[in-house]
Amino acid sequence: MHSQIGCEFIYESLASTPMTFIVRPRERDAHLLLEEFRVVEPDVVTHTYIDSYGNTCWRILAPTGTLRLRYDAIAEHSDQPDPVLDDLPIAQVEDLPDDVLVFTLPSRFCQSDIVLLDAWNLFGQTPPTWQRVQAVCDWVQGNLTYVSGSSMSSTSGFDAYQQRRGVCRDFAHVAVMLCRAMNIPARYCSGYMGDIGVESDGYPMDFHAWFEAYVGGVWRTFDARYNTPRIGRVLISRGRDAVDAALTTIYGPSKLTYFKVWADQVNDEVRLPQAQ
Repeated sequence: MHSQIGCEFIYESLASTPMTFIVRPRERDAHLLLEEFRVVEPDVVTHTYIDSYGNTCWRILAPTGTLRLRYDAIAEHSDQPDPVLDDLPIAQVEDLPDDVLVFTLPSRFCQSDIVLLDAWNLFGQTPPTWQRVQAVCDWVQGNLTYVSGSSMSSTSGFDAYQQRRGVCRDFAHVAVMLCRAMNIPARYCSGYMGDIGVESDGYPMDFHAWFEAYVGGVWRTFDARYNTPRIGRVLISRGRDAVDAALTTIYGPSKLTYFKVWADQVNDEVRLPQAQ
């Protein structure tokens, strides 16, 4: 199955301003990038690098005035929903690979050390398997209300946990925070996801946040916002939390004046235009 994915940003800057963008999906994950096209206006230098989490980052020095960045791609992905494997075990900490340990620790937006008692009281009686992570997702979806615009870039998982509301970013942070409090490695994910096989929730298309937990010796996909297997995830970034996977980071006086995201199923013959 194929999806056309992409985004467009327009910024107005009062002075020359450094920016970074993480909006390009990984070339190969649960998806395969087939083709892509990027437009930056004006045609300033765009430097690409891969960060420590494997995310593709673009560095741009935006000029004074208007900067437009548009990214468009065709991705191939499975036509099946996320797998559910109830009996997969959660590993003991002493058995975790070295590079997984960091995802058991508190981070800026996932303060797992301050919800230890709450997490064990809520989920300590669940089986130490996939079902424990699923219980976390069930609790987050059942106890947080999705409210568009209810959080800011500084809102942490603990803030959302206390306020009982947020957007998909906050749902992912709370779930990651609770998993780590129970020694379950968990990492934040961001990407494109269309409404394939489901009805639209009525909100404008946006980037989506979910998380991965290390279960059965493999990183597995979970989604506390929708809490149901979905088709067509196209991963952009992973990290400890949204700090590591920020879509844009602005180092100066710039204002976002236009923003659009798309993720639509297309037939296998669709090709991208060479300019948009």
